[in-house]
Amino acid sequence: MDLFEALYTTRAMRRTKPDPVPPEVVAAMIDAAVRAPSGGAAQNWRFIAVTDQEVKNQLGPLYRQSWDQLNATLYAGKRERAEAAGDTQAEKMFSSSDWLADNFEQVPLWLMVLSRNDPSGASIYPAVWSAMLAARGHGVGTCLTTVLGLFRQDETLEILGVPQDKGWTLSAAVSAGYPAGRWGLAKRKPAHEVAYADRWGQDVGFTLDEPLWNEY
Repeated sequence: MDLFEALYTTRAMRRTKPDPVPPEVVAAMIDAAVRAPSGGAAQNWRFIAVTDQEVKNQLGPLYRQSWDQLNATLYAGKRERAEAAGDTQAEKMFSSSDWLADNFEQVPLWLMVLSRNDPSGASIYPAVWSAMLAARGHGVGTCLTTVLGLFRQDETLEILGVPQDKGWTLSAAVSAGYPAGRWGLAKRKPAHEVAYADRWGQDVGFTLDEPLWNEY
């Protein structure tokens, strides 16, 4: 796959088919992840590929509780404001996020990503993104989620058997599966509207009314 196609189309794909993700794709995702930059070459990461139904059955309720808590706190009022404003993009995001929570146990693969001594995420999130790009190269859709780590970390680590006295934290739970929908470019504000040159507010020097890559 062309590099730029992967970069431009690797968006959150929450709705997945139940078809299993082949072991060789899981291996490719994790192998790509460990090639990512790592601060001080410390490689303070661990990856748990969860496909076992019993484990997913234990984690599913925790994920739904976390999603409900996120909606009641950080996302409070956002859904209602999106509906009132007719913001269809936000409404689709909430709808697909609801689907992911409701169908946690049916997602074929959850890649649980753990890190330590990385409070900013500067080492772990490049690794996560590399795993997601590798998945895209194999036609597998992914979505990076953090609600389990935010709201139910201790319970999640216990279910996963992670030593809780070694400083490991749950940085992400990445859903992965063959997408039920179609690949495509995510709608975003043009780059020139969110970028400046040298100082805040100074014209960045280019205008991009359309994406530089678009074969859809």
